[in-house]
Amino acid sequence: MVALLTFCAASTALYDVVAVRAGREAGAWRKHLADEFATRPLDDLWMLTGAAVAVIAGLWLLTLALTPGLRHLLPMRAPHACSPLRVSLDRDGAALLLRDASLRVPGVARARVRVRRHRVKVRADVRFRESPQVRDDLYALLREEYDHLALSRPPRLVVRVRRSTR
Repeated sequence: MVALLTFCAASTALYDVVAVRAGREAGAWRKHLADEFATRPLDDLWMLTGAAVAVIAGLWLLTLALTPGLRHLLPMRAPHACSPLRVSLDRDGAALLLRDASLRVPGVARARVRVRRHRVKVRADVRFRESPQVRDDLYALLREEYDHLALSRPPRLVVRVRRSTR
């Protein structure tokens, strides 16, 4: 809401500045505002109040920009369409579930899973069996586990398999 109000105020001011540069007269609101700023002393109550509001709004927006929010959570589907219940799953927890599932596939010696907002990367090391077979089995099992997570916006699943060198 603050961003929308700031955008509207900046657009109006920019339009008026461009109109003045194009040879038109400045808007009455801008003339009045410039006169008020030029004639009021800096220790006036309204000037101090406006400055305090601007500082508080700036600090609030800066805090919102620097804090991570809920980016480490993956939103899940609600149990019912009309339910106001909101459920989320931690990304690290989802990665552990998928890693444990991938280790159940025969032939997988080690697996690393990274869960991001738009993509899940699974890298598996194969000890025995053919890599394409392991990849197909791994993809099928992970897709099944992935469906059990019931994510509202499921990230894309990327599976990479390589022959283990150890």
